[in-house]
Amino acid sequence: MKIDITPEIVFRTARSGGKGGQNVNKVETMVEGRWNISASNLFSEAQKEVLQEKLSNRVTGEGFLLVRSQAERSQLGNKLRVIKKMHQLLEQALVKKKARISTKIPRGVKERRLDQKKTRGEVKQSRKRLRPTDI
Repeated sequence: MKIDITPEIVFRTARSGGKGGQNVNKVETMVEGRWNISASNLFSEAQKEVLQEKLSNRVTGEGFLLVRSQAERSQLGNKLRVIKKMHQLLEQALVKKKARISTKIPRGVKERRLDQKKTRGEVKQSRKRLRPTDI
């Protein structure tokens, strides 16, 4: 499912940290993308609830999905990274998890377990000290 949320993303820029010398000190290359999940027209209410739940660690108190990038030296590069990351997060969140189909425990496994229990019990029995009343 490919839905492009790019028009709904609000971008903010700031100065990046790290290496880069004068470029880092002068140019606002760090990009922060905010997308309001509840105000979006691209998803149904059920999908919005799923997104809120699965992306809860990345969603702010106001309901904005927040993604930052400062890996690139250019603002455009970071903007593209933010868009790509947001689309990846949405795709992963909307994938339905397959239900686990329980399988039957094989007879051999059950028999081996019972055999092990028997031998363990026999070992413990052999360790018991015999009392005169037991004979």
